[in-house]
Amino acid sequence: MIAKHVFMLVFVNMLYASVTLFTKYASQCIPFSLGYILGIIGAVCVLGLYALLWQQILKYIELSVAYMFKGVSMVFVLLISAFVFGEEMTMNNLIGAGLVISGIVLYSSQSNQAAE
Repeated sequence: MIAKHVFMLVFVNMLYASVTLFTKYASQCIPFSLGYILGIIGAVCVLGLYALLWQQILKYIELSVAYMFKGVSMVFVLLISAFVFGEEMTMNNLIGAGLVISGIVLYSSQSNQAAE
């Protein structure tokens, strides 16, 4: 897999994870207030951009490989929730994130070996 494609996958999954910023913000506002509406609009816009970029990535990367990278978005959500919203990051969270990343690395290395 080309480094440019890996970067694109990571970026798109960061974008997808950033939707949590908008939805968390909206959840803290009074329903149908300006803040709530802006949070929902932000989430929908980011999801639209994500969908367009995801389709472009699938032109270059097999679906099974690309979808495996979606696990990275869970790690980004963990980081966003801890650093932006001050939510607790437990040892179990960190172990889970490590397992997700380890799985991606193992799967990617296996895919690269099969391609050679």
